[in-house]
Amino acid sequence: MKKVIGFDIDDTLNVAKTPMTGEMADIFSQLLDYYKVCVISGQKLEQFMRQIIAPMGSAARPARLQNLHLMVAQGTQYYTYQGGADDDPTNTANWHQVHSYPLTDEQINKITSSLEQVAKELGYWDDNPDGEINENRISQVTFSALGQAAAPEDKYQWDPDHHKREAIVKRMRELAPEFDYEIGGTTSINVFKPGMNKTFGMNKLIEQLGINKSDILYFGDMTQPGGNDYPVKMMGIDTITVEKWQDTAFALRGIVGVSR
Repeated sequence: MKKVIGFDIDDTLNVAKTPMTGEMADIFSQLLDYYKVCVISGQKLEQFMRQIIAPMGSAARPARLQNLHLMVAQGTQYYTYQGGADDDPTNTANWHQVHSYPLTDEQINKITSSLEQVAKELGYWDDNPDGEINENRISQVTFSALGQAAAPEDKYQWDPDHHKREAIVKRMRELAPEFDYEIGGTTSINVFKPGMNKTFGMNKLIEQLGINKSDILYFGDMTQPGGNDYPVKMMGIDTITVEKWQDTAFALRGIVGVSR
């Protein structure tokens, strides 16, 4: 029996950068009655609120949320719920920061300037993005080729085989070898200090909960080498690879049904 169920976000619990559907939110909420749940992603805390917590609606009760562990920016920022029954769970002030490992201003400037240089060299820089291309997420910088707010249908078409992002990463490793790089989502590349990937986050979760790797079951869509879920798989954590949120929902129905 597993004690913890872990998840990536985009294309595991939702359509990229959109809130969970009502169907997924319902299953996810029920899962919190039986398991500790960890959501780990390269995204900012505000995106966790919008995509995971808000869709739960009235089902986001304190008794459930106290079983939820939010691993922001690949777990380099870690939050647990501290609000009460009358508090708004989407208000980030009601979440306690367990830890944070920020980049320095110098590191952020080096990453962002190098990403812009490389994207322009390779012809992948968008002069009219929908939102930020290089987003400072405190403990990592995330490159989103079309902008953070680009439409999902545009994002899915941009780099389905990852070749564009692999070319960017290859050149970045020449310009800024002191950082690590991972491909995530549909148009994204996460850049961070060495070792600060999902292995770091999951090890912090294991330490915090006093559990073993064998106690965790993890769902992710980017489990291939170079993908941001690959480090979890390489840790030896039991991992289920999905292609879309519907795959995850199908599996969770069985898990919740058996747990009742």
